[in-house]
Amino acid sequence: MKKLLLKLDLGDFIELFNSFLAREKPLYLEGDTKIHFGYINELNKIEGIKSPPSVENLDIQIAHLNKKGVLKIYEIYSFVKIINYFIYLKKIVTEGKLGIWFAKIEIPLEIIEICGYFDDKGELKKSVDERFESIEASLKEVKEQMNQTLRSIISSSKLTPYLVDSQIHYINNQEALLLRGGFNHVIKGSVVSRSSGGFFYVVPAKLTSLKDRESELLDRKEEIIYYYAKEISTLFSKFVKFLSFINREFDRFDAYHARVAFAKSKDLEFCTPKRDGSIKLVNFAHPALESPKPISIDFKKQTLMVTGVNAGGKTMLLKSILASSLLCKYLLPMKIDAQNSHISTFKEIYAILDDPQNVKNDISTFAGRMSEFSKLFVKKDILIGVDEIELGTDADEAASLFKVIIEKLMQRGAKIVITTHHKRLASLLATNEEVELLAAIYDEKNQIPTFGFLEGTIGKSYAFETALRYGIPVSTVKEAKDIYGEDKEKLNELIQKNIDLELKMKKQSLELDKNLDELKRLKELLKDEREKFVEEFNKKHIRLERDFLNAINEAKEAIKTKDTKEAHRFLNRANDFKKKAKRVKIEPKSEELKVGDRVKYGNSKGEIKSIKKGIASIDCDGIVLRVPLNTLKKVGKPPKKMKKVVINKPSNANSSITLDLHGLRAEEAIEKLDKFLSDALINGYDEVLVYHGIGTGKLAYAVRKFLEEYPSLVSFGDAPANMGGYGATLIKL
Repeated sequence: MKKLLLKLDLGDFIELFNSFLAREKPLYLEGDTKIHFGYINELNKIEGIKSPPSVENLDIQIAHLNKKGVLKIYEIYSFVKIINYFIYLKKIVTEGKLGIWFAKIEIPLEIIEICGYFDDKGELKKSVDERFESIEASLKEVKEQMNQTLRSIISSSKLTPYLVDSQIHYINNQEALLLRGGFNHVIKGSVVSRSSGGFFYVVPAKLTSLKDRESELLDRKEEIIYYYAKEISTLFSKFVKFLSFINREFDRFDAYHARVAFAKSKDLEFCTPKRDGSIKLVNFAHPALESPKPISIDFKKQTLMVTGVNAGGKTMLLKSILASSLLCKYLLPMKIDAQNSHISTFKEIYAILDDPQNVKNDISTFAGRMSEFSKLFVKKDILIGVDEIELGTDADEAASLFKVIIEKLMQRGAKIVITTHHKRLASLLATNEEVELLAAIYDEKNQIPTFGFLEGTIGKSYAFETALRYGIPVSTVKEAKDIYGEDKEKLNELIQKNIDLELKMKKQSLELDKNLDELKRLKELLKDEREKFVEEFNKKHIRLERDFLNAINEAKEAIKTKDTKEAHRFLNRANDFKKKAKRVKIEPKSEELKVGDRVKYGNSKGEIKSIKKGIASIDCDGIVLRVPLNTLKKVGKPPKKMKKVVINKPSNANSSITLDLHGLRAEEAIEKLDKFLSDALINGYDEVLVYHGIGTGKLAYAVRKFLEEYPSLVSFGDAPANMGGYGATLIKL
């Protein structure tokens, strides 16, 4: 792991993260990643939680308790700090997943009582034993007597000529005076040290009895402390399983808290790891760079081949892809747009970046590279990064060899990122549907790399331009160009023209997309305006028809009263309303509607379910309407429904310490065993039993081969005869 972190330039970043831990631990989090991410996400929303206290690793102390040993008082206090911290967490976090987790941790009352024995400095309180107070009082009295004795000696006129200074010096935890040579004529004492100036540190003989008294009191105090250490250790031995459990839970919460605290301090984000094999980075910034240009890339296919200009960012792109996957795998925060990014996690990550040539291992560059590649053919679910793949051998031979190697690794499901200057290798692999091409872009006008990338093309190396930029004489570069040849230079020019054309087309495509979006927006706006106009027109038409009917009714009433003049007036008025209410037909653009179309009827929207004789049945949110087909208007597609996300959390109630693999194939059995062990670790089980039977021995061999590489294993072996014997394996975690 350290080698990989160094290769990916993540050493300082991880070291900084480790400073947030209460004690050092592996980056790997045992168990279900989704469950861990849920706790981290919830903890990220809580403010004001105290950091876990710094404690030492207590695995040795737990083993000591298992053997009924006696812990030192400071070791006991380390357990006390952990327990006190969980008591604090249980009080302040009572809701959500974290609240449920802490509520399930039941601390024995005897352990809580022991926690009350200690003060904040890790020492036993005086109230624990009344003898402490009398010893402390006696020690204070002895100290005072020693100070008085020393002061009286210092003030002696006989000793004054021999005193270098009038201070009391503490040498080897003893009070001493600094004297010149010849002091033995005026004072008796023992020399405990010499100063750099050749003077003597002397402990006066008059202090000897007082020192003996002090030592006696300290011994008595140590005896009392040892008594309590022995008593507490005996009690702890009864609760050693609980202490082992709380020690693991502390590490687990410490890992969560450190990640959250680190993310908040550096304004970093977490990415949820996926398992679909694709990697999409949006504005990812590699932590090793102070002012990086954010990287955005959508790496969906199996292999990404990056070509182009020297010092154009190819290697850092490769490292960024591998680094982001590694950080995501271990749920570590990073500088990224997490909401729009998508990072898959892989079982293993390999970085083939450096020149393996070394005088100590007597191996060549190419041989070293071949040695590294040979290890990959037996691996599955891996992410590989290879920088300068052509390093160390003939270009033409390497192109053919690496084409076959890469395709074989792809057949095994490997995901590969490659940087190269091999135009031939790139062209050989370009026809493979699972290979993406990416070219580092060079600014021809300003003669500098842009640190940008162009998809779907092979880039030029710009070796001559790079040489000039770094100070190689122009005449030397010109001579090299002549040797390189006119035909190859023309090939490079064609590559550059292709890149320029791609960039131009990309720019035009973006402009066209922008214009198309604007046209769509205007079309929708005009459509809405037309609908508003028609609606307003219909309202006014209805109002005029109503006025016409009212005028007709008024004319009828006037006729009934035989008022001819008034009747004619009302009839003329009604005719005026009728002329105004004459409907202007707006011929809508005919649209052919079919079953499945989204349509609008009045203010309701729905989907056509059937059409029969000009009558359509439409489903409007569960209500079926039968309406004339010509009254419907076609509308856009319905909004996409969000898929429900279901997270299955393992329940402690259904957990078991046994697993039966009888009748399963090896692959199925290993998958089931992996999940079973993860659940067992989360539930705090120290020992589990797996039944696989004897049979041909293939299943037993597969189980034990898997256990040999399992990271959290203490030991495993045949179960006792009464528990299955050779047909079962007993596993200690």
